[in-house]
Parts: sequence; structure tokens; C-alpha cells
Amino acid sequence: MSAIAAEKVETLDACLGNYPHTQALKSGRIQSDRVIFRFTDVEPINRAFRMMVREQKFDVSEMAIVSYLQAKAYGKPLMLMPATMMGRFQHGTMLYNSERGTLRPEGLPGRRVGMRAFSQTTGVWMRGILATDYGVDLSRVKWVTFEDAHVTEYADPPGVERAAGKDITKMVLDGELDAAIFGGVMPNDPRLKSIIPDPEAAAKEWYRKHGTVPVNHMVVFKAPLSESDPGAVREIFRMLLESKKAAGLPKAGTIDTIPFGFDAVRPALALMCSNAFELKLVPRRYAVEELFDDTTRMLQA
Repeated sequence: MSAIAAEKVETLDACLGNYPHTQALKSGRIQSDRVIFRFTDVEPINRAFRMMVREQKFDVSEMAIVSYLQAKAYGKPLMLMPATMMGRFQHGTMLYNSERGTLRPEGLPGRRVGMRAFSQTTGVWMRGILATDYGVDLSRVKWVTFEDAHVTEYADPPGVERAAGKDITKMVLDGELDAAIFGGVMPNDPRLKSIIPDPEAAAKEWYRKHGTVPVNHMVVFKAPLSESDPGAVREIFRMLLESKKAAGLPKAGTIDTIPFGFDAVRPALALMCSNAFELKLVPRRYAVEELFDDTTRMLQA
């Protein structure tokens, strides 16, 4: 952070993905007399999460929620803001090669299933869904990962196989993996089908049950900013929210997949706190209130 607390203007290094809801902010249309952003683009955006967790590279950054939970568990000086950058229903993210026969959730025990990282937020959501809604015994699935967690202190549990350098889609198509959980870029191959049949219907039912959308990425910032300049923190949130509104989101009659405000994000975060603990990604089950401080806990859309 380049400005000191006594100064009126905070100049902050920031890294956010390129979305409709960040366009107005990143283009400079949303301005402030309290906060100036210096944006850095990182593609894909998940590479920025590693930089933020390991080096605190930016003052403000997008971050996957599991990365933040693990950062908190290991004492990283970061704080969460109730501003969602990416959320989506996860039911269609686990694919198998239909040419090798049909595979359903109940058939997963004993199978080899890949995911980018054991701590990947999409993978955590999907495993939580499989365990809770489909009764899958996750301990009987042979998990295969390709990357470390963003937080260096966390290591994959015993028994998790590493396939670094290999192509996850090719492994599914070739039969080296029985299925895989994919992230933001879904493969476009007609042979690959969803493990959960009719994932759209399943997602609608999940939404009716939980009243929320699985949140993947939110916004974090260097924790000392809340102590030195809480007004700047509130202004960052205002600018993010204004950028979302400038994009016309959420569209009338649609589900808001990028909720803003403590009350709006609370249901999804409560579910993820449970998932992360049950899957042994964090040492204890965090209360949602613990993920924020006195300033960010009060932020509402």
C-alpha cells in the first residue's frame, strides 16, 4: 500500500478478473476521491491467488474462498470482503467418458477421479455435494491432483496421487481417470458427460434447499488496511458494488450468482466452512463471522 493512513487518498495495487461486473471499475468509469486502483491483470486469475497468499503481492485481490480459509488457518495477514467475483452451480463440473460406459455418483467409490488441486474450490463444492446429497463415501475414491494448494503449509492428505504435467482431459478420455472435476474452463467434447444426470435440474433443487449459490471467488485485502483506514475499506466495497450495478446485474428475474454484502454471502460461506472442515482442508470449522472483521462484517449491498 503506497499511501499512509493520515493521507486522504489510498493508492492500492489490485488484481481482479475481467468480468462484466468489474469492467466499469477497471476501465476507470467508477472513481473515488478516497481510493485509486493500480490494476494488474493475471491470466488465469487463479495464479494471482498464489501470489496473494504467499507474497501478499497486491493490496486488494480476487481469491478462491478455500484459499482464503486456508490462508486464515495459517495466519496470513489477509481479510475477506463480502464481495463475490465468481459464483456458479457446480453440479455439471464432474465429467466422465461416456464411451467407457455410464458412471453415476454411487459408482465413484474405488474409481480414480482427478481435480486440479485437492484444495480447488470447485472440487470442494462438488465433493461436498456428492457426500451430502448423494451419499458418496469420499474416502473410498482414489483422488488424483495436478497442483499444490496455494497455501504452501498445506499438503495433500495421504493416499492422494499426484499427476503433475499430465493433461486432465486426456487422462479422462484415455481411461487413466474414471472422471474429473473441472474448473472455470469446461472441455468441449461430446464424449464427456456429467456424473450427475440433468445437472441443471439438480442445481435448481440445491438452490431451493439452500437458498444460495456456491461462491467460488471473493475479494480479499491486506488486513492492516482495516486498522489504518477502515473508510478506504468501505469505499473499496462501494466501488465494487457500483461496478456490479453498472453491469446491470443481477438481471431481472435471475438468480444473483455474485452476491454482495455480509447477509447475502453468509449462507454459501457457512456451507463452505463445513465442507472445508469435513474434508480436512482446515483444522476447525470456522464461523462465518470469523472470516471478517468489524469493518467488513458490517458491509451490506
